[in-house]
Amino acid sequence: MLSAGERPQPPMNNMLNTLNNSSSTTAMFPDHPKSDQVQHIWVVTGPAGCGKSTVGKNLSNELGAPFLEGDDFHTPSNKQKMGDGIPLTDADRWDWLILLRTAATKALSPSKENNAHPPSGVVVACSALKRKYRDVMRIATYGSSSVQIHFIYLKLDEKALLQRVMARQAHYMKSTMVQSQLRDLEEPKGEWDALTVDANAPPAQVQDEVLHLVKEKLAEYQ
Repeated sequence: MLSAGERPQPPMNNMLNTLNNSSSTTAMFPDHPKSDQVQHIWVVTGPAGCGKSTVGKNLSNELGAPFLEGDDFHTPSNKQKMGDGIPLTDADRWDWLILLRTAATKALSPSKENNAHPPSGVVVACSALKRKYRDVMRIATYGSSSVQIHFIYLKLDEKALLQRVMARQAHYMKSTMVQSQLRDLEEPKGEWDALTVDANAPPAQVQDEVLHLVKEKLAEYQ
């Protein structure tokens, strides 16, 4: 059975209407909704040290979209465990992922903060190491044809990850945690909503490549 990340998730109403009007199997996957009808969740993913926050903040600025730092949604106990070099379990991550998903959905909803004019997108920095973690985030799109989610995976080799994490100051994530994250890592190969970027390149080049891919994706909704 395919997971949520291996197949497109067309809006249910659109799918039913299409099936009623056509016998073609290709009708199972309708066109993207138009750009003025869609809001996007851009989840920048990868292990500690890959540059999620830097890339995410730059993308947020370029798109004029809110930015959510996944680290801010960890519980104090999670941060303490990671600071002590204790890997998080799936159970540790569930509430964190749900809180982050809820915050992303809220950012796209009318509110006093956005004067009842929600943005066209939100950028989220979240490691989302395993496919099932990404599936938790994908639930944000269920039941809504107007919300689309995209994962931007920053691929970086272990040596570079270790160097970056060791260079950090006053951060709870220690270099010893990189190996545990890499053990947990399930790269989003074959996941229809994921884009992969080589993060071994210079930071400015990585940011340019991410922005280029995002613009290409947005063009599909024009």
